Amino acid sequence: MPVELPKAQPRTWRADVSQGVFETLLVRDGRPVDLDAHLTRLRTSLRTLYPSHTLPSLDVPVERGPCGRPSTGMSVSALRIAVAPDPSGKLAATIERRPASGHFATENGGKVTTRAISLHSLRLAGGLGEHKWVDRSLLDEAQTGLPGDALPLIVDSDGAVLEASRANVFVVHDGALHTPPLDGRILPGITRRRVIERARAAAVPVHEQPLDRDDLLHADEVFLTGSVRGIEPVETLDGAALGVEHRVSDALR
Repeated sequence: MPVELPKAQPRTWRADVSQGVFETLLVRDGRPVDLDAHLTRLRTSLRTLYPSHTLPSLDVPVERGPCGRPSTGMSVSALRIAVAPDPSGKLAATIERRPASGHFATENGGKVTTRAISLHSLRLAGGLGEHKWVDRSLLDEAQTGLPGDALPLIVDSDGAVLEASRANVFVVHDGALHTPPLDGRILPGITRRRVIERARAAAVPVHEQPLDRDDLLHADEVFLTGSVRGIEPVETLDGAALGVEHRVSDALR
């Protein structure tokens, strides 16, 4: 039996702009993956949010071996680049390496795990928007009490499914991909774009169009995309089991 959307009124939320914006990306063999795309998205946000500020230098180190070549055989990790106004009012960047949260195993060649995710609807008017905010207070609150393999799913007041708290959403119907459009309510994901490009190159139909919960509940498969975890299958939505074929997502992965 389909599970109804929680009856709570949609919440409204505005990020604390003073905390800045950030990017998190995968680092493999000492080399940041899709670095240029991440820096372009970050700079676009900074120019929009802080138009009167000078952008800081964003020199990201690449670890190199003894012959000047990128290092190999390293554990897979994540890189976080955050930019926010400092006490003097200037934009300042912090760049730090972080573990990849156990989602990549060095003994498996750095491939992403395939642990299924469960989604729990969070009604949020207007969504999170197109910037990757450092202020994640609302998402942290929504995550409280959920198990480790569960994520909030942002659903707008009009019933439109937007994105998960840290990933874009795709559904598969009859071999075709469907994903919410870039209409200002969701993050323009780097891996989202890569998946669309790869699908079209493989002659898989792709539709960027509004989705609702019924689209997920009746899909052949549902998956998430993110820069560190790659493609993650989704198993349930608000307790209801979803399609488990995973043929398209496995091929794209």
